[in-house]
Amino acid sequence: MRKRSITIDGHRTSITLEDAFWEELSALARSRDLSMSALVAEIDHAKGGPGNLSSALRLHVLEALKRKISRA
Repeated sequence: MRKRSITIDGHRTSITLEDAFWEELSALARSRDLSMSALVAEIDHAKGGPGNLSSALRLHVLEALKRKISRA
């Protein structure tokens, strides 16, 4: 696991994620032509209030991979 800093809505925050999740998030951002900050902000807003951002990011990656598998 690695801690990374990212800016969301003009505020710096730290996110601790396993490299595999970070790589998938990066691929998702590229596939949507978004910056990593924009994708993380979108996920943060979608989680609807306080909560663990790292967990929300992991769940987002899991859901994206499940959708990808179901289309294959």
